[in-house]
Amino acid sequence: MRLAVWLLAVLLSLATGPLLAQEKPAVRSAEIRATQQGYELDAQIDLPLNRTLEEALLKGINLFFVAELEITKRRGWWWFDEGIVDASRKMRIYYHLLLRRYVIEIGYMTKTAGTLEEALELLGTLEGWQVLERGALKNGRRYDARLRVRLDTAQLPKPLHIGAVSGDRWDLSTPWHEWSFNAPVADKPMPLVP
Repeated sequence: MRLAVWLLAVLLSLATGPLLAQEKPAVRSAEIRATQQGYELDAQIDLPLNRTLEEALLKGINLFFVAELEITKRRGWWWFDEGIVDASRKMRIYYHLLLRRYVIEIGYMTKTAGTLEEALELLGTLEGWQVLERGALKNGRRYDARLRVRLDTAQLPKPLHIGAVSGDRWDLSTPWHEWSFNAPVADKPMPLVP
């Protein structure tokens, strides 16, 4: 009987091991694209919440996140890289107790979701974030970029802020996602035909 219980525990740990490995915060993809107004970032981020953060949401506590983007241009081995942009975007998620829906705010956009899974998917989707003006990048040049998203514990209510500094239950941050890209060229606008 003990052998059967042990085998069952081993099989369960093998079956759930890959699932647990996927539940780490990470930037899945990120891309800089050119538009007529400038350069925009599109990214997909996995932001699984631990039990403490889920319970905080259900109790009406706002969780603030910050997306941080850095773009640099290499100058060579003899000098420091040139910083092109160091941008950040604030995001917020909370549970509206009266509506019984999650509310997600990214920049000036607000969306709602019925489930936590849908809310985290919306929170982890950055689309059309303008990070540079037109002409800030030189066509054909190679640039390095890195992106991460972290929980902004400084925005937590003061009683929680004290505990957040010392505990890892309030720590949520993706590792830096790094990539290189050639400056994209914007599509030319279609001429208006009378």
